[in-house]
Amino acid sequence: MQRFIEQQNRAHYRKLLAVETDPRLIKVLEGLLRSTERTLAILEASATGVRSDAQLVRDRYLPRATPKAISHFQREFEATDRPWLLVDPGPGLHIVDINDTYATATLTARSKVAGEKLFDIFPDNPDDPAANGASMLFRSLKTVSESGQPHEMAVQRYDVRDATGAFVARFWQPRNMPILDDGGRLLFILHHVEDVTSRFAAAAASAA
Repeated sequence: MQRFIEQQNRAHYRKLLAVETDPRLIKVLEGLLRSTERTLAILEASATGVRSDAQLVRDRYLPRATPKAISHFQREFEATDRPWLLVDPGPGLHIVDINDTYATATLTARSKVAGEKLFDIFPDNPDDPAANGASMLFRSLKTVSESGQPHEMAVQRYDVRDATGAFVARFWQPRNMPILDDGGRLLFILHHVEDVTSRFAAAAASAA
C-alpha cells in the first residue's frame, strides 16, 4: 500500500512540476519529489531488489548462486586497486562482498557490511534535503538488471558515514556491471566507484 501511495505522489509531483512557474514552489516540489523517489527506491529494493516480476518467478526454478560462483571473483577482488562492491540483485539488494579498496574509500569495514542490505549500509544523508544518491543508484542497478548491459552513472554526490556515524561529503563516478552465469541469468551486479571529491573541491575553490 505504501508503495502505491508513493507512486501516486511521484506522479502528482511530476505533473505539478511540469506546469509550475514559481521558483519557490518549484524548489519545494523538487524536494518532495526527491523524498518520494528515495522512499520508493528503499521500498522497491526491499521488496523485489532490481529484478522484474518475470525474473523473480523464473528464478524460483533456477539454482541459486553458490559459494563457488562467488569465489570466482574473490581473487580479482583482492588484487585490484579499484573499489568494488558485489550486490545480490534480489529482494533486499544484499551486499555479497566489498574489497578492501572499496572499504577504505567508503569508510566502512568488510566484516560489517557483507550480507547487509545495500541501503541500510549506504543511506542518503538525512541532513541533505537534495540527497538523491540512493534513488539514482537504484535506478542504475535496475537499468543493468533489465538491459543486461553495464551502466555508467553521472557524477553523483553520495555522502558516507565515518566511524562516529557522521556523514562526510563525497562525490563519485559510479559504474555498474552485470555478472551473468553461462545461461545469461543475472547472478550479481558489480558496483565500481571512483572518488572524485578532490576534483570537485578544487573546482569549488577556484570558483570562490
